[in-house]
Amino acid sequence: MSEIFETIRYTADVVCIRDGAVLLIERGWPPHEGQFALPGGHVDPGETSRTAAARELLEETGVDVDPDDMRLIGVWDAPGRDPRGRYVTVAYLVTVPADTDARAGDDAAATRWVPLHNPGALAFDHNEIVTAAWLQENAPF
Repeated sequence: MSEIFETIRYTADVVCIRDGAVLLIERGWPPHEGQFALPGGHVDPGETSRTAAARELLEETGVDVDPDDMRLIGVWDAPGRDPRGRYVTVAYLVTVPADTDARAGDDAAATRWVPLHNPGALAFDHNEIVTAAWLQENAPF
C-alpha cells in the first residue's frame, strides 16, 4: 500500500468587529481578485496562528491588536476551499473600539466595514467564517 501525501498550507484569518460591523479587504491579487474577504494569510515559520492573524490584520489593514485579545472561532479545512490547493485556516475574532480606522496595506486594494449580520458575498468560504463569528457573538450564554 503506497502512501499519498498532500501539500497543506497553514493560514489564519480574522473577523475584526467594530460597532456591529466586520472589516473586509478587497483582494488585490488572484484568486478572487477584486472580491472582498477577511484579512488573513500564511502562518510564518516559528509563528502561531494567533500571532499570524494579528500580524496579517496589521499588515493588510493597519489595525493593531494584541494577539491575546483574539478569540478562536474555529478551523476551516475543507478540500477545495481554495483554488490554489489545500489550505487550512484558523479563524479568530477580535473586537476593536468604535473609532478604529482601517486603511489598505500589504496585499489589500481597499478596506471596508460592512454589517456583521450581512457582509455580502465573500471570497473563499469567508461567509461561513463570518456566520460562525456572528453566532458566537450573539449566543445566549
